[in-house]
Amino acid sequence: MRPTLLSRTRRWLGASALALLVGVGGVSTAFVLTGQAANAQVRNVAQIAVPTVNQQGFADLVQAVKPAVVSILVEATEPAGPGAPAGPGGPRGRDFQFNFPDLPEGHPFRDFFDQFGGGQGGPGAEAKPRQFMAAGSGFIVSADGYVVTNNHVVQDATKVTVIFDDGSEQVATVVGTDERTDLAVLKIEGKDLPFVTFEDTPSRVGDWVVAVGNPFGLGGTVTVGVISGSGRNIGGSNYGDFLQIDAAVNTGNSGGPAFNTKGEVVGVNTAIYSPNGGNVGIAFAIPASTVKQIVNQLIDSGTVTRGYLGVSIQDVTKDIADSVGLPTAKGAIVREPAADGPAGAAGVKSGDIITAVDGDSIDDALDLSRTIAGKAPDSTVELTIWRDGAEQKLSVKLTQLKEDAGQTAPNAPTPPADVPESTSMLGLTLVPNGDGSGGLLIQDVQPDSAAAQRGLAVGDVVQEIDNKPINSVADFEAAISAVQGKGLATALVKVARDGEARFIGLPLNEEG
Repeated sequence: MRPTLLSRTRRWLGASALALLVGVGGVSTAFVLTGQAANAQVRNVAQIAVPTVNQQGFADLVQAVKPAVVSILVEATEPAGPGAPAGPGGPRGRDFQFNFPDLPEGHPFRDFFDQFGGGQGGPGAEAKPRQFMAAGSGFIVSADGYVVTNNHVVQDATKVTVIFDDGSEQVATVVGTDERTDLAVLKIEGKDLPFVTFEDTPSRVGDWVVAVGNPFGLGGTVTVGVISGSGRNIGGSNYGDFLQIDAAVNTGNSGGPAFNTKGEVVGVNTAIYSPNGGNVGIAFAIPASTVKQIVNQLIDSGTVTRGYLGVSIQDVTKDIADSVGLPTAKGAIVREPAADGPAGAAGVKSGDIITAVDGDSIDDALDLSRTIAGKAPDSTVELTIWRDGAEQKLSVKLTQLKEDAGQTAPNAPTPPADVPESTSMLGLTLVPNGDGSGGLLIQDVQPDSAAAQRGLAVGDVVQEIDNKPINSVADFEAAISAVQGKGLATALVKVARDGEARFIGLPLNEEG
């Protein structure tokens, strides 16, 4: 029997698993029971045609792809002491950590965990640098040895070992990583290695998916499920667009492939949703379309370049759409164009709603981010924007996104000590902002008002109404009257909190 990662430390521990796949046939005709029970009759109703499922198992598929799936063993060291940064198995999110607390004296794993898990050593033991071993999964994508895995599997590793399906090993080199998509490419030596390819046509929700990987160090584990959803956005991701699958994915599966029934890679397993740390049938995979784009760049240059538009954006809610007369609540509204950014130079303004790029519709802010990131730096894109109740077209020449690009928020406004002028409208009590930056400071919010329901709070600063600057109570009252004069029931309000601006659609009837 081929040794697993766990059996490398203690051979006496064995594990086996039996997967039973039950095929469910489809019923081609539905029937309705009518009349008395003694004289029951069966009547045909609308016939449903269900394709016959001929797939009796996935053994042939697994046998074909399994040689290209590898386990990845990572070694890393962190300094000793309570203030040391988290290592591969700690809060940074490594998949597998050999560090079990409170093992009794004489336990067969005690010596091993003392060495690699930070040393339990007993009370008063001298602190030592912590050596971590973490495990993940990966797969070979070329005959000459390029391997795809997750960035978080190999991040900060001092040594990466690739373990093949037959148990043989090879130390790998990290070619490049991309933190934004959590992908990495490794290189091992070889000229005629088995490899797998990516799908050309995107899989659909409901399609079969087969996950092969190294959960809990059990290399070559196969699980089966379906694609449960697509376009998922999960916390901590810059660009979202994950596939959701229900094939069992656990700790150590990260970086491993999910296959379709043709043996093509549909995604790279990356994360699970789990309230208890175990599999609950909700896993997320980076789709093949994204993986191909990133992996090709990493193989070619070791880095990833992305287009940069230079806008701060947010989703368009129904309230916002209503406030500007946009027929559907789609697109991304521009909070602010970046100083000296390409969008601002091309004429994009705060309050513009970007509804399409190069003719492709934009659903939300995340969709716009993904779309622009997928464009080449120095390329020119055509933006369709909604401004002043009508569509406009703007051409923008993108620049390159700097990976450390970030926005430094200015200091939050300081409430004035004594301001005589104020107004109370729409559930808000407003006073002039006394720090010289303009706008009206929200001094009070009625708890049951539409403003409160939409998240406005004391200390927020109202900067604009309907894209018009607001610097006084008179400006505010006039702007609200102007919106009502247009026949709109919702006003587009730009507010700032802690120096960061955002838009809301505020209903003008105080009930909200």
